[in-house]
Amino acid sequence: MRAIKRLLDRINLTLTTLGGLAITLMMVHITLDVLMRFIFNKPLPGTITIVSQYYMLIAVFLPLAYAEQTKSHISVELFTDRMPIRIQQHLAGWIYLASSIMCFIVTARTWGEALGRMASSTSVMQGDFNIIVWPTYFLLPIGFFLFGITLTYKFLHYIINNFKDNTMEAFDD
Repeated sequence: MRAIKRLLDRINLTLTTLGGLAITLMMVHITLDVLMRFIFNKPLPGTITIVSQYYMLIAVFLPLAYAEQTKSHISVELFTDRMPIRIQQHLAGWIYLASSIMCFIVTARTWGEALGRMASSTSVMQGDFNIIVWPTYFLLPIGFFLFGITLTYKFLHYIINNFKDNTMEAFDD
């Protein structure tokens, strides 16, 4: 289990670093576009498409698993915070399973969409330029797959720890 965790940690950190790099490149690209537009009256071609179809998708979908790994996702406990701690822990454990199943469903759906976009060589016309965007459709299934794997790991960790605790209690009797 530790080897799997280390591998997940490395993959998630690498993809999050790529997300941060995309944000940095996006800032530089937009700044250059604004400067070129107002100083030389020649904006960079394709800025809107590149920002919305490349940088933003990389910044949003690749770090999903890292956000889960570091418990950075937003959670709202309207009802569960009034439950006993042990019930909250069990509920959280099974929510990992339900959430991972949903992530894998989204992965399958977006993978099919990405393959369809690749087959049709999807691109966007912006001005006089044709910008290929089909590769960005693969960012969603990659992000959701790793998110699902991270949730599955957390569920397995919950099951193993819960089984270990119950086994120890049985031996204590």
